[in-house]
Amino acid sequence: METGLGRVGSCSKEDQKIYQEWFNFTDSDGDGRITGNDATKFFSMSRLSRPELKQIWAIADSKRQGFLGFAEFITAMQLVSLAQAGHELTSDMLKTEINDENIKPPLMEGLDTLVAKTKSLTINGQPEANGAAHSQPLPSTQRFISKSSKKLPLDAVTSIIDGLKRLYIEKLKPLEDTYRFNDFVSPFLTDSDFDAKPMVMLLGQYSTGKTTFIKHLLGCNYPGAHIGPEPTTDRFIVVMSGPDERSIPGNTIAVHADMPFSGLTTFGGAFLSKFECSQMPHPLLDQITFVDTPGVLSGEKQRTQRSYDFTAMNLSESLHSLRGHDDKIRVVLNKADKVDTQQLMRVYGALMWSLGKVLNTPEVARVYIGSFSEKPLDEAAAGPIGKDLFVKEQDDLLADLIDIPKKACDRRINEFVKRARAAKIHAYIISHLKKEMPAVMGKAKAQQRLTDNLEDEFGKVQREFHLPAGDFPSVEHFRQVLNGYNIDKFEKLKPKMIQAVDDMLGYEIPELLKKFRNPYD
Repeated sequence: METGLGRVGSCSKEDQKIYQEWFNFTDSDGDGRITGNDATKFFSMSRLSRPELKQIWAIADSKRQGFLGFAEFITAMQLVSLAQAGHELTSDMLKTEINDENIKPPLMEGLDTLVAKTKSLTINGQPEANGAAHSQPLPSTQRFISKSSKKLPLDAVTSIIDGLKRLYIEKLKPLEDTYRFNDFVSPFLTDSDFDAKPMVMLLGQYSTGKTTFIKHLLGCNYPGAHIGPEPTTDRFIVVMSGPDERSIPGNTIAVHADMPFSGLTTFGGAFLSKFECSQMPHPLLDQITFVDTPGVLSGEKQRTQRSYDFTAMNLSESLHSLRGHDDKIRVVLNKADKVDTQQLMRVYGALMWSLGKVLNTPEVARVYIGSFSEKPLDEAAAGPIGKDLFVKEQDDLLADLIDIPKKACDRRINEFVKRARAAKIHAYIISHLKKEMPAVMGKAKAQQRLTDNLEDEFGKVQREFHLPAGDFPSVEHFRQVLNGYNIDKFEKLKPKMIQAVDDMLGYEIPELLKKFRNPYD
C-alpha cells in the first residue's frame, strides 16, 4: 500500500555519491546537519531567486526541524534541479509527477572548484584516513549522543530539538526536581523522549480491527501480530522501525536508553510483562511508531483478570483519560462495509451523540468511515453506499497520518511549553502548601486540613499569582499523591528558578525558533 511516506530523497547510487560529497562539503561542523547559515552560502551557487530558495527549504524541511539531514538535502537538490529546469515547485511533485531517480544533480556554479580546493587542503594539511580525503559524517543520532552530554550555549546547538534539550536540562529540570514534579505529574524527560518518532496509539474494543488497521497501513504482517474474532491482543505492542524483524520484551525496552519507554517502569513488572516491542524495517515506521493495545473490555471479570491497572475498561473511560489531548484524537468507524446504508446512518448518529457526551468539547469530532482490512475494497463489499465514500475517507485519514511527522517538531515545542507552565504552577502549589505549614506544633493537623481543602488552596494560588484555572492539575489526583508526602519537607518558593523558566518561555524559546526558521524568510 502506498502511504506517501519514505520515498522523498531517493536517487541513483551515482547521484547519491555526488550528493554525499556536496553534503560533506556543506556540513561545516560535521554533525550530519546543514543549518540555515550553511545552506544560504551553498544554495546561492544555484543562481535561483530568493523566493524559489525559500520554497525549496520549506519543502525539504517539511518537519520544521531547522536543519537538513542527508535525505532532506537530496530532496532540496532535486528541487533545485527541477526549478532550474523551469518546473513549478510543489510539496508533492517528487512523489507524484516525476521519477526521483531521473532527476539529475543541479548546476551549482563554482562548486567543483571549491570542492577540489577543499580536498587539496585536506590532503596536504592532514594525512588521509584509510585513503579517504574526507570521511563521511557520523549519523546524526550518534553525533548527537556525544554532543548532548555537554553543556552547550544556545548559539552552538544545531537544531530546535537540541535547543529544547539544553533548555530542559539547564532551566526546567531543576525546577521539576526541586518540587517533585516527576512524582506528581510526569517523569523526567530523557534524550530519547525528545528524539522519538511520533507515536500513534490505537484504542478500541476487541475485534474492531486495531491490529488489522496497522497491517493495512504497513501492507504486511508484523512480529507478534495475531488477529481473530476473540480478544487476541492481550498486551501493549509497540510497532517501530528496526534493522530486522524481532520482538523485544517490555522489561528490556523499558531500560533501553535509546527508547522513550523508561517512564513505564513506574507501572511495575506486571504491566511490563504485558508490554513488548515489535521491530521491523519499513519506510512508514521510519516516520511513525504505532502502539497496538489490548481490546477495551467491560465487566468485572475482565477487570479482575488483568494483572495491571488498565483504567480504560470501557471506551468512555478511555476517552476521559485522554482529556487535554483532544486535538490528537482521531475516530475511525471501521468495518462500515458490513452494514447497509440505513444501519450505517444510525450507527454514525449514535457514535457522534456518544462522543459529544464523552469528549465534552464544542467542536464536532471528525469520524473517518471505512473498512481497513487486508482485502481490497470492491463495489460489492462496499454495499449500497459504494466504494467512493470509503476511498475518500481512507485518503483523508492517510493524509492526516502523513502530516504527523511534518508537525512533530511543532508538537514537541507545544508540549514542552505546556510542561513548563505546568511545572511552574506545580512549584507555586507546593511552595504555597509549605508556607501554610506551622513552624513547630500541629503539623499533622495542618497537613490534614490542607489536604482536605486542596481545592480552596488551589484557588488561593491562582488568585495570588494570577494563573489560569484551566492549567491547574486534577485535585483528586494531586491529593492522592500528596498523601504520600510530608508537606513540611517541601521546598519554599525559589523566585530565581521561576524567573529562569519565565525567561526561557519569554525569550530563549522564541530566539531558538527564530534561529532555526526558514533562512530565506
